[in-house]
Amino acid sequence: MGSVADYFGSLVFDDRVMKATLSDEVYRSLKKTIDEGATLNNDVANAVAVAMKDWAVAHGATHFTHWFQPLTGVTAEKHDSFITPSPDGRVIMEFSGKELIKGEPDASSFPSGGLRATFEARGYTAWDPTSFAFIKDKTLCIPTAFCSFGGEALDKKTPLLRSMQALNKQALRILRLFGVTDVKCVRTSVGPEQEYFLVDEKLYQQRKDLALTGRTLFGAKPPKGQELSDHYFGVIKPRVAAYMADLNDELWKLGVLAKTQHNEVAPSQHELAPIYATTNIATDHNQLTMEIMQKVATRHGLVCLLHEKPFAGVNGSGKHNNWSMATDTGVNLLTPGETPYENAQFLLFLCAVIKAVDDYQDLLRLSVATAGNDHRLGANEAPPAVISIFLGDELTEIMDAIVTGTPYQDHGKTVMRLGVNVLPSFNRDSTDRNRTSPFAFTGNKFEFRMLGSSNSIACANIMLNAAVAESLRIYADRLEAADDFETTLNDMIKKTFTDHRRIIFNGNGYDDAWIQEATQKRGLLNLRTTPDALPMLLQKKNIDLLTSHGIYSESEIQSRYEITLDNYCKTVSIEALTMVDMARKDILPAIESYVKDIAETLVAKKSVLPEISCQYEKSLISKLSRLVDEIDSAIGKLESALALYKTLTDVTEASIMIRDKILSLMTEARIVCDEAETLVGEKYWPFPTYEKLLFGVK
Repeated sequence: MGSVADYFGSLVFDDRVMKATLSDEVYRSLKKTIDEGATLNNDVANAVAVAMKDWAVAHGATHFTHWFQPLTGVTAEKHDSFITPSPDGRVIMEFSGKELIKGEPDASSFPSGGLRATFEARGYTAWDPTSFAFIKDKTLCIPTAFCSFGGEALDKKTPLLRSMQALNKQALRILRLFGVTDVKCVRTSVGPEQEYFLVDEKLYQQRKDLALTGRTLFGAKPPKGQELSDHYFGVIKPRVAAYMADLNDELWKLGVLAKTQHNEVAPSQHELAPIYATTNIATDHNQLTMEIMQKVATRHGLVCLLHEKPFAGVNGSGKHNNWSMATDTGVNLLTPGETPYENAQFLLFLCAVIKAVDDYQDLLRLSVATAGNDHRLGANEAPPAVISIFLGDELTEIMDAIVTGTPYQDHGKTVMRLGVNVLPSFNRDSTDRNRTSPFAFTGNKFEFRMLGSSNSIACANIMLNAAVAESLRIYADRLEAADDFETTLNDMIKKTFTDHRRIIFNGNGYDDAWIQEATQKRGLLNLRTTPDALPMLLQKKNIDLLTSHGIYSESEIQSRYEITLDNYCKTVSIEALTMVDMARKDILPAIESYVKDIAETLVAKKSVLPEISCQYEKSLISKLSRLVDEIDSAIGKLESALALYKTLTDVTEASIMIRDKILSLMTEARIVCDEAETLVGEKYWPFPTYEKLLFGVK
């Protein structure tokens, strides 16, 4: 295959290909559209379409598709071939600018939250030239936005692009006030770290819960889990290493900057981290990464699990969203520099983020709210559901000095000396890392750690971009109207640090005392579940924010509320129904079969040795008979609750019942089934245990 440098991006219609295949005039026009948001004209689109088709066909592509991200949480594509009939009965390969720019998938079959009726089928996909086209499975994939016939956004890309545009507009206003005139745009960039589990495919196929819901609904804790911390950063097993090598090759061909790979905390858990990319491209790449992860796994007889909590009792999987802002001239606006105390521009952008996170903590929380993620937030393996910011000691001291008006004592760089002559000395970073913080400053970026592993990163970045854009708008309005720029700037920085000090917390986010302090003393929100968080989307301040910056219309906001809550309800409902099915059809018959054999053993032993007590058999039969009754009772209550749930038509009411009733009944049923698993002989248990699943990949 050659070196990575030779084949990296070989399946991407990227800048290198465009330079080589487009005329100078077309290339410059397209770049102006990509870099500055200029309008794309039809002649340029036609020229690009021809070049794109020729390049794709030369790489073996026979079809093209508008690749988009509907509100299902996964990507969608409808394939059309390049063939067009010719007069001689043969076919020619054609692709027009019109086909490149616009597609028409059926909009009625995707979630719309009431934006479209079932009979209103027309929807449009529109080419996003800021994200490069690529070839996947002999198909030219063209990243697109997806909207309804009436123009409402039915996807995650459109509002993400709007949020990036809103932040760019306000950030440029701030930079102009600081005398920066050479910057044409400010882009947010993201590096999403992706956690996942790998399990043996043969074992996976024997677990109905994994196949239908992505997580194990039953499973007793094995003798060994993650207690020894021996898996974290441990030697990668040969089968997993082969998978990772294959995955890297596939991602690199698609231009995905896969950089870091390692074992994570839980057995069979791993992580892949890319190099940063512009938020829109990073979002597309993360969706691609999740798809390719699962596809490559099947080649190796594995299944890649992206659920946030596939196994109880060990760490679940998250996705750390490393977010920053940078100019098109290459300046990271969140880099403190050598003297951050004197760097007013950096401090103002830092203030904008702090203010945004405090003012819109509810939007950030609900942007990561899913049924799967509810299992891990606050579970001593992920950040708590309470939003706070970790700044580190140096920036916190600077903030306190500004608030109190006292001089900041610069401690300088601390040299780390490790006490062994042969080991090098090096400067310690100005901030530690805090893995318990939901939102941590890590040098020149913020790490938003609350995202679930299966989430699209679009939702979190839409809300983050929007909230920061609003802070910057407020600052720009004040500074543009100020008679004394320096005084107003200093006062504004001081006021932000003073007013939003409550959101800064550098301690242990897992500590129960912190949650009490955060909610009772600081007044921070603790939105523990999706039904707690989602209604905050409809608050006036949040609607005003999202509509004023043109990110969502009111109808689009309402649709997101309906869709997300409906997805939560359906997800848990499917899990509950699967639980009932497994308990009735698999677990109860397995226990009865085991009890029958034990009872027959007891009778046989008594017939030969009437004088022995057979206490073991009698005790085991008694325990399992009791558990059979308890399982039947627990499942019966769950069935009754599900029957009542099905009568509810209001999604809000249904979600509350899921949260308050059905989930607790599922927990009750699981406890007794898992207890039975510890007593039943292994050959009788109807599906692979945690021990086999977590330690089955060598």
